[in-house]
Amino acid sequence: MATPGAEEDAFGRYRSPLVSRYASPDMAFNFSERKKFGTWRRLWLYLAQAEKSLGLPITDEQIQEMEANLDNIDFKMAAEEEKRLRHDVMAHVHTFAHCCPKAAGIIHLGATSCYVGDNTVFPVGIQTSNLLLPRQVTSPLCHEEMDLIVIRDGFNLLLPKLARVISRLADFAEKYANLPTLGFTHYQPAQLTTVGKRCCLWIQDLCMDLHNFERARDELRFRGVKGTTGTQASFLQLFEGDHDKVEELDRLVTAKAGFKRAYIVTGQTYSRKVDIEVLSVLASLGASIHKICTDIRLLANLKEIEEPFEKDQIGSSAMAYKRNPMRSERCCSLARHLMVLVLDPLQTASVQWFERTLDDSANRRVCLAEAFLTADIILSTLQNISEGLVVYPKVIARRIQQELPFMSTENIIMAMVKTGGNRQDCHEKIRVLSQQAAAVVKQEGGDNDLIARIRADPYFSPIQGQLDTLLEPTSFTGRASQQVARFLKEEVRPVLIPYQSKMGLKMELSL
Repeated sequence: MATPGAEEDAFGRYRSPLVSRYASPDMAFNFSERKKFGTWRRLWLYLAQAEKSLGLPITDEQIQEMEANLDNIDFKMAAEEEKRLRHDVMAHVHTFAHCCPKAAGIIHLGATSCYVGDNTVFPVGIQTSNLLLPRQVTSPLCHEEMDLIVIRDGFNLLLPKLARVISRLADFAEKYANLPTLGFTHYQPAQLTTVGKRCCLWIQDLCMDLHNFERARDELRFRGVKGTTGTQASFLQLFEGDHDKVEELDRLVTAKAGFKRAYIVTGQTYSRKVDIEVLSVLASLGASIHKICTDIRLLANLKEIEEPFEKDQIGSSAMAYKRNPMRSERCCSLARHLMVLVLDPLQTASVQWFERTLDDSANRRVCLAEAFLTADIILSTLQNISEGLVVYPKVIARRIQQELPFMSTENIIMAMVKTGGNRQDCHEKIRVLSQQAAAVVKQEGGDNDLIARIRADPYFSPIQGQLDTLLEPTSFTGRASQQVARFLKEEVRPVLIPYQSKMGLKMELSL
């Protein structure tokens, strides 16, 4: 067999479908190696700038050299270094130092590690102000702060998408606020509602998710410069016992990274309960979207509402007539994956021994990335669905007419009582006629003829002229229309204001 070329070889290895099939380029980049290692370099720059401003002998030339090489990453060299050193952070320290020879001695300055003298390289020191300053092994600064930056940026990518979905559904709810439809409880016919009111139930859940996303993002803090067990001992040594300078260093680096606050206390890592909070709100979004898309799938089966179906789209390779709700099914499928990912940080947080243990690292590399990628995918897909929902009013009206005769019986009884009839006598008449009509529907497969039976019964002659009014579907929807208008005005449109500049983007799916 011929040796495959580079392009063919890419298809000879497993690729996550989250990236290869579904995720947006922006979210895929957020968890890319280029973003990761570029952020590491920026964090080393922030640390050096802050240390310089607080009096350490770091030159402008060194800072400028680092600034000029933030994105000049030799990934091949880094891979070779990691193979040699068996440590990804130190591999990139060396790779960054290679293109910043003047700054090599101050990259990663003071950022200590729990791996000293263990299963990685031995410490390497540099002499400054008569202190041996460690420049070694892992960097809690880089790993931890990188995660927090990516989480923050991930929320910033998801929030406009979620707002767009809410906006599209709000427009849909407003358009169909007055269209009566059969309501269901226990998936059995119940009182009427409206298409727009039902959509507002979906929107309400998504507005809760929007609030939770904003809260989780805004409550994120930077880990800051805390050192190997969170005590800041290495930085206190670096500044010769000056506690104020250590505090200021922490504040400066936090501000440079775009955070308002840092955690005051940490172990080697920030508390893993932060990851629980992050994945909990993402999992909650998964539950919301699963419910919405399940409703759409059920409505598609009833032929009342369908997701968009493109001109050349094929529903089934065997059954040419089929219009499968594949977008909604995709959302449900991926939402289940998103919902279960929260179990990872729950278990991780529960087994972090003392100041930290390393059994969190590999797990977090998977669950954090997959949670944001999955949330990104289902939001994009739901936006596409919401921009193309198709409503079939005549099908909806026919189903109402099949069930409305039974639902109208209480109104008919009340109308008869107002004309002087006896409630119990009328109830018994309705009961007998209802059972006869139900037998036609269930045993003969016919239409519900209850109203025709009532019209034909002389007992109901006093209200013959009222029957059409009593059977008007809009008289059975209560305040659904008014609730839609108030809900959209008071609780939906206001929360979308911060995202108005990003509302225009339509969503086209590549697959």
